[in-house]
Amino acid sequence: MRISRRSKAKLILLLGFIKLVRLPNLLIIVLTQYITRIFLIGPKENWWQHITDMKLMLLSLSTVLVAAAGYIINDYYDIKIDTINKPKRVVVGRLLRRRKALAAHIILNIIGVLIAFGISLKIGAITFVSGFLLWLYSNQLKRLPFTGNFVIASLTAVSVMVIYVYAPRNEFMVYIFAFFAFFISLIREIIKDMEDVKGDATFGCQTLPIIWGIRRTKTLLYLLIASFLLVLFVLSIYLDHILITYFCFFILLPVSWLTFKLIRADTKKDFAYLSSLCKVIMLSGVLSMVWV
Repeated sequence: MRISRRSKAKLILLLGFIKLVRLPNLLIIVLTQYITRIFLIGPKENWWQHITDMKLMLLSLSTVLVAAAGYIINDYYDIKIDTINKPKRVVVGRLLRRRKALAAHIILNIIGVLIAFGISLKIGAITFVSGFLLWLYSNQLKRLPFTGNFVIASLTAVSVMVIYVYAPRNEFMVYIFAFFAFFISLIREIIKDMEDVKGDATFGCQTLPIIWGIRRTKTLLYLLIASFLLVLFVLSIYLDHILITYFCFFILLPVSWLTFKLIRADTKKDFAYLSSLCKVIMLSGVLSMVWV
């Protein structure tokens, strides 16, 4: 059966929108929040009750909508930079008009924030501030050294912590995984700046790799990785929890490989690989919650 030209155009637009909002990343957010609720906060015996919890569904939906809006506005402001750094990924201005992209950003943000306020005032406030920071990051902060990296890493941790705000229990364990999410995200964001240094420099961004150079930025990453591993080691001893110890050793191997590859990294392709590796480490850490 032949597809009409109009249907084909709609399909291309749909696939472009899916690429624009980073659907795999959104699914990881949902997975992280549900695993946090079921296995980290618990009780895990009530797993079906958590899965069918309508408020939790709405909370996860609001998080995803605001995150999707953040991805859209990021690409909206980065059209010129992305034509150099990621020419095949550009959707805004090609498949989707800028005006429609901006409208989608506003609509998704409004719906996400309203849903969050419907759950509670505190969660609504957190979601509103998160949406504002995502806009500010795309508009200004991502072009500044370290500031944008820190904001995105913090928002990654907030996506975990907001589940604790909804269901306050096992606070310390949630803090540990929020810390893990923060550090891996921070490392990944800096690596992404190293990957995108050509386009960022062309349009006047002042990211760490541009003002410090690749070598000094790598030194900072070594310090961050060492600090991350040291804190995990101290926590494993302090908590005296065998599963936490297993988690630390489970994470140690891929992080050590990340460090080894970082030492040898020199090209855009190398840094793209490291960025993907950070995502794998993040996903591995999320899945490890099942056994904690």
